[in-house]
Amino acid sequence: MTRSNVTSDRPLLAALAIVLATISAAIGSGFTHRAENSRPIFVPAAPRIAPKPNHPDRALAELMAEHRCLAEVLYYEARGEGRMGQKAVAEVVFHRMNTGHYGHSICAVVYEGAGERGCQFSFACDGAVMRPRDEDAWKESEQVAEEILTHEMPLGNATAGATNYHAASVNPAWAPTLQMTAQIGNHIFYRDRPGRSRGV
Repeated sequence: MTRSNVTSDRPLLAALAIVLATISAAIGSGFTHRAENSRPIFVPAAPRIAPKPNHPDRALAELMAEHRCLAEVLYYEARGEGRMGQKAVAEVVFHRMNTGHYGHSICAVVYEGAGERGCQFSFACDGAVMRPRDEDAWKESEQVAEEILTHEMPLGNATAGATNYHAASVNPAWAPTLQMTAQIGNHIFYRDRPGRSRGV
């Protein structure tokens, strides 16, 4: 990519960031793993669902939904973990999405199992989203989600391909079946063991 292309993309990213921040604030106020792979995680800048004909605002609405789902998982799963902890949780969401075994959008990954067999992220099933949020922590989670989606805050691979995690204070039965990759703040991260295949 040439310098002129990078420069011309900056106003677009800035505009997208302003749109996300403005709309999220208005809405919010109302209520691959490869162990050896240290490359940054692929973070799509927009949802993978194509807008329907005659619905020009659909793409923006879907991007706003993806931003909100990412902000929610960062808030409910890692609001006390600082930006490093929130980025680690975001990595898990994108690792899951990139494997193709958990869902093909941020919202699909975050709300997998809600209303069915059990949630992958507990807040999606335990009623936490219905309770009042801490306003400052919510704004911070929205900001981090916005920066991730606009690539202002690139995700690395601090969790080494993790697709699962749990709080350090618990010891779930599934943990020994996976390979531990990292501990970041109060979360311990895991990925599938080499050679283990996961069904869709």
